[in-house]
Amino acid sequence: MSRLLIKNASAIVTCDEHDSVLENMNILIQDGVIAYIGKEPQPADETIEAAGCIVYPGLVNTHHHLYQTFSRNLPQVQNMELFDWLTTLYEIWKNLDSDIIYQSSITGMGELLKSGCTTCFDHHYVFPGGKSGAFLESQFAAARTLGIRMYASRGSMDLSKKDGGLPPDSVVQTVDEILKDSRSAVEKYHDPKPFSMEMVALAPCSPFSASEDLYRQSSMLARTLGVRLHTHLCETVDEENYVLGKYGKRPLSYMEDMDWVGNDVWYAHGIHFNDEELKLLAKTGTGVAHCPISNMKLSSGICRIPDMLKLGIPVGLAVDGSASNDGSNLLEELRMAFLLHRLNSSENAPSGYDVLKMASKGSAKVLGRNDIGTLETGKAGDLFLIRQNRLELVGADLDVKSMLGTVGIKGAVDYTVVNGRVVVKKGELVGIDEEKEVVKGRKLVSDYLDRI
Repeated sequence: MSRLLIKNASAIVTCDEHDSVLENMNILIQDGVIAYIGKEPQPADETIEAAGCIVYPGLVNTHHHLYQTFSRNLPQVQNMELFDWLTTLYEIWKNLDSDIIYQSSITGMGELLKSGCTTCFDHHYVFPGGKSGAFLESQFAAARTLGIRMYASRGSMDLSKKDGGLPPDSVVQTVDEILKDSRSAVEKYHDPKPFSMEMVALAPCSPFSASEDLYRQSSMLARTLGVRLHTHLCETVDEENYVLGKYGKRPLSYMEDMDWVGNDVWYAHGIHFNDEELKLLAKTGTGVAHCPISNMKLSSGICRIPDMLKLGIPVGLAVDGSASNDGSNLLEELRMAFLLHRLNSSENAPSGYDVLKMASKGSAKVLGRNDIGTLETGKAGDLFLIRQNRLELVGADLDVKSMLGTVGIKGAVDYTVVNGRVVVKKGELVGIDEEKEVVKGRKLVSDYLDRI
C-alpha cells in the first residue's frame, strides 16, 4: 500500500460539480486513488508540504502527434496551411523509426508533465513499413518511464497520393492490414478498468487520407472491441471542399453515414461546423478536441467553442502535434484558448475557469473517463501544484480558479502527481535524467532530419 499526502494546501481547486475551492486542507492518495480530503492529519509514506501552494486537477490532453516533436519549427513550412504543410512534412515523417518515436515521446510527454498534464492521448497514424506494433510499444515504454497516464491510438491511412490522398505510398497500409494491427493493439495494450494507465482508441487519420471502407470497418471493429473512435474533422475549408467534391456531402454528414457519431466518438479541431451540425453533435454526445494554437498557426480558423459549450457538446483541450504548435505545453494552450475566444466572442467567451474545466473534466469526458479530471475522493490521484511565492504571481492569485487562463504560468509547475506517484518534483522530471535525454534527443533530431 502506498500513501502520498499533499499536506495543508493553501487552495485546492477541485473542478467538482459545485466548483469548490478548499482552503488549508490535506489530500491523501492511497494506492493511486484519492482517499481523503480534509483538515485532519493523515499518516503517509511520502509527504509534499503544500502550504503556500495551489493544487489543481491533472490536465488531460485529448489530441497530440508526439512523433512530430522532432520536426517542429522548420522554416520551410512556417507560412503554409494544412494541405501543403502535410505534403511537405510527410517527406520527413516517412523516415520515422522506433528510436525517434521513443525519444520524441519522452520529449513531448515530458513537457506535458511539466505543464501539469497527467493524461496524454496521442494520435499516431504514420507507420513506414507497417511497423505498428514497434511504434506503439515505443510510445508506451516512454510513458511508463515518465509515469504519465497514456491513451494511445492505432491510427491509420490507406489513401496515398496515387489514390487521391496526401501521404506518400510508403506510409499507408491496406484496410486488412490496418484492421489486423488494430485488433492486436487493443488486445495487447488496452486496459478498460478504472484508473487505467494504458488505453487504445482506433483512429483513421482524416477524410483525405482514409477511405470510406476504412472508416466503416474501423467503426465496426471498435464497437466490437469496446473502444473509442477518433479522427480529424472539419479542420479546414480545403478538407470541406475535398469531401464535398469526392462524396457530395459535408464532412459531418459523411461521418454520420458511416456511423461515426455518438458518445464513443470525438473529433480533432471541429472548426467548420454549421448550426445544424452543432445540434447533431450535442444530440449524439459526439466530442471535440479543441486545438487553438495549432488552429491559429495553420490559419485553419476559430472553433465555435462558446456555442459548443452552450449546447452541451463534450469539449476537451489539446495541444495537437508539436509541428503545428510548436510545443506540448497544455498550460500555454489553456491561456491561448481563453485569450482567443475573448478576442473573438467578447462577453460570450468562456472564462479562465471554464477553460480550466475544459482542460480537466471536460477533456476526461471526451476520452470517456469519469475517474480523472476532478479532485474528489474516489477519483484518481492526478494533480499538480503551483507555489504562490513566484515573482510572476505576485498579485495574480486573487482568483485561483481563473488564474491559469487569465494570467497563465510561465515555466514548469512545481509538482505533478500521476496515479499517486510524484513524476515532477520542483519543476524537474523524476523518471529521467533530463540533461542526458536532451543530448540523446538533439542527436536523433539531427540524424533524422539528415535523412531527407
